[in-house]
Amino acid sequence: MPTSICPECREEVFVDAETEQGDSVVCDECSATLVVVGLDPIELDLRDETEADDPTAGDDFNSYEYDDNHY
Repeated sequence: MPTSICPECREEVFVDAETEQGDSVVCDECSATLVVVGLDPIELDLRDETEADDPTAGDDFNSYEYDDNHY
């Protein structure tokens, strides 16, 4: 099983062999949510907390204006 180092606590993190770039993993030692940023070798980075907490992060739904009175 591939491994990498947690950028938060520096402990070894086991990553499933089928993991793809952009997938999330959790460090068993410090419970940090990490994102796979590289595959060969496996590289991990801390997941942006605002992105993890906001399910609409990255969506541009707010950029569309809708006027009920227009239609």
